[in-house]
Amino acid sequence: MYTRADGRTVGIAHDYLTQHGGAERVVLAMAAAFPGAAVHTTLYEPASTYPEFRDLDVRVSPLNRLGVVRRSHRSALPLLPLASATIRPREDVVIASTSGWAHGFRGDGLVIAYCHSPARWLYQSETYLGGPLWRSVPGVALGLMRPALVRWDRRAARRPDRYLCNSRVVRTRIREAYGIDAQVVPAPHGMDPTGQQSPVDALADWADDGYLLVVSRLLPYKNVDVLLEAVRGSDHRLVVVGAGPQRDALAADLPPNVRLTSGLSDAQMRWVYAHARVLLAPSHEDYGLTPLEAAAFGVPSLTLRAGGYLDTVREGVTGMHVDAPDPELFRAGLAAADAHAWDPAVLRSHADRFSEAGFAARLHAEVDDLLQAR
Repeated sequence: MYTRADGRTVGIAHDYLTQHGGAERVVLAMAAAFPGAAVHTTLYEPASTYPEFRDLDVRVSPLNRLGVVRRSHRSALPLLPLASATIRPREDVVIASTSGWAHGFRGDGLVIAYCHSPARWLYQSETYLGGPLWRSVPGVALGLMRPALVRWDRRAARRPDRYLCNSRVVRTRIREAYGIDAQVVPAPHGMDPTGQQSPVDALADWADDGYLLVVSRLLPYKNVDVLLEAVRGSDHRLVVVGAGPQRDALAADLPPNVRLTSGLSDAQMRWVYAHARVLLAPSHEDYGLTPLEAAAFGVPSLTLRAGGYLDTVREGVTGMHVDAPDPELFRAGLAAADAHAWDPAVLRSHADRFSEAGFAARLHAEVDDLLQAR
C-alpha cells in the first residue's frame, strides 16, 4: 500500500494486464511513482505481460480464475462489466489507467481517470475491427452488445472526479464521447537507452547495417500490412515486433526482407531499438509512444500524420509524417527520411522531455490538488 505523509492512501487501477503495450508501461510508471500501491484489474496473466508486474501487489476480479479469458481478454467482453463491478478499491485516491473498464471500478474514494482513449471497440468499432461489423462473427456479436455497453460506459464515465488524458486527440474523443473536459498529461516512455542490451539472435545478421522497425500490436487498425507492401520487393529490411490476432495472416504472406518476432524482454527491445535505422508507425494511435522510445536511442520516425503522433513527433526534427496509411506514401516517406540529416543528440533530448520523473511529479500534483479541493 502507498500511504502519503498525510495518511491518505493511493491505489492504481487498469483494465486488464494480459498484454505487452504502451498502456501497461504507463501502469508501471504509475507504480514507480507510488511505490507499494496496489494495482486493481479485471484479469492478470503474468506470462503475457511485462514481468515487472510480478513484483507488484496486483489484485484481480473473480473472473481471473478462468484461464481461457486470462489468455484472451477479448473473449471476456460480455463478462467484463460484471467483473468491473466486483472490483472495489479501498484507497482514498485511485488513479485509473483506462481505455474501457477501469473508470468503472466501484471504489470508495476519489478517482482520477487517466484515459488512453474512450473504448475504441465501442466508439470506433469498424476502424478497430478493420471493416464493417457484419463481416465477422466478432463484429456481429459486438454490434448486438454495443448499445448496452455504451450505456454502461457512459454511466461509468461519470464516476471519476477528474479526467486526464495522454494527447490532444484523446481529449477531443473524451469530450465527444462523454461531454467531459480532460487535461493533457503526456505519458512517459520507459525505454532507458543506458540499460542492458541483449541481442536477438534471429536479427543479428541485420544489426550492422540497420533496419526499419515497427513495434505494434497486430490488429487491423495498426496497418502493419501497409508496411509489408511498402517494402515488398525493395532493398529495405523491416523488423516487425508484435503479437495479436493478425499475426498468422501477416506471417503467411511475409516478404523475404521482413522478419516477425515477439515476446522480447526489455533488454532485447533496447537492442532492437539501438540497431534500427528508422521507426515506422502507420496506425491511428491515441498517443504515439514508440517514436519516443526510438528517439531515446537517436532513431527518427516515419509516422502517420494523425492522432498522438502529432504530439510526440516534431516534424523534420525527430521524424516525418505521411498523410495516409498507403504503401506508396510510405515508400516516398522512406526516401525522404533516408535523405534527411538527423541529429541523434536532438532526438535523445526530445525523448528526455517525456521522462518518468516528470510524469510522476505531475501525478503527485494532481493527487494533491484533488485532495485539497475535496
